[in-house]
Amino acid sequence: MVREKWSETMMNIMDVDGYKAIIKYDPFIDRFRGEFVGLNGGADFYVTNIEELREEGKVSLKVFLDICNEEGLNPYKEYSGKFNLRVPPELHAEIAAKAAAEGKSLNKCVTDLLGEAIHCQ
Repeated sequence: MVREKWSETMMNIMDVDGYKAIIKYDPFIDRFRGEFVGLNGGADFYVTNIEELREEGKVSLKVFLDICNEEGLNPYKEYSGKFNLRVPPELHAEIAAKAAAEGKSLNKCVTDLLGEAIHCQ
């Protein structure tokens, strides 16, 4: 049975009109759940089959954006562009060496590596 192969942590990202939604399967309720990320509030949706995901996502997103518009709220979550990252000292040394070899700052090297990792999916 296909359902048994899914795990609660298995997820994917779906683009709905330029907005990203994380899709998970919840075996306890036998539904797919979509939750938009990068928004300033909750916009989620539940469906029983894959074919309904995009349509229900559009409906949920429209309702959320309409409410934000009516209330005069910014629908987007704001990110500072800064976060702390802790790595083992050995990895720190390796990244610093890579950055130096490429003539980059440590920050630029890590930013490039993260960008490559996120775009290769």
